[in-house]
Amino acid sequence: MPDTPQLLAFIAAGLLLNLTPGVDVFYVVSNALRQGVRAGVVAGLGIAAGCMVHTLAAAWGVSALIAASATAFTVLKWVGAAYLLWMGWGMLRSRGTLNADAFAPAGGPPAQGLPLRTVFRRGFLTNVLNPKVALFFLAFLPQFIAPGTAHPAWVFLALGLLFNVNALLVSAGWAWAAAGMARRMRASAGSAQSAGRGLLWIERAAGLLIIAFGLKLALTEAPTGR
Repeated sequence: MPDTPQLLAFIAAGLLLNLTPGVDVFYVVSNALRQGVRAGVVAGLGIAAGCMVHTLAAAWGVSALIAASATAFTVLKWVGAAYLLWMGWGMLRSRGTLNADAFAPAGGPPAQGLPLRTVFRRGFLTNVLNPKVALFFLAFLPQFIAPGTAHPAWVFLALGLLFNVNALLVSAGWAWAAAGMARRMRASAGSAQSAGRGLLWIERAAGLLIIAFGLKLALTEAPTGR
């Protein structure tokens, strides 16, 4: 494992990267706005599970194959971009899935919206189908593994797990903040209907951002230097 200064640097860098707004953050926030903290945390769990797949793949060399193969990278890139565009388009076409009544106090009626297993699956697929995530783990984690380290694959896996635990904690924070904002919006709007309209426009804005991420992924060039 890295020494203490390296490990602290790794944790700090991971937290900063996970705090940076991106498709994962917007997915967590949109689900927390729609259905509350639990849905946001489940979205974060799906994202973390997808990242762990890439961590395992990178540790055993599959991500290196993707980086070296233009065909593998391109196929995964287009599948991932299509999925992001599809998800973003669905959010744009929403007709009220952001329900302000979903943020009822404890003991109130349960939130209405997507099943949590669907929230998890979409977060998982968002990451698994993104080759940039694979390349990120392949490029980022080895920087914190000293040359000559015994069992580097296991160290890689341990660092990947630590990164994803930190990411899950950050996702939970985003979910808590988004659900709190939704409750405040409902209280200030004066009615669930007007608050629901405000939340709906937030979801559509998030949909536009996810579409933008999909387009950016589609335009990503395969790694050079093979």
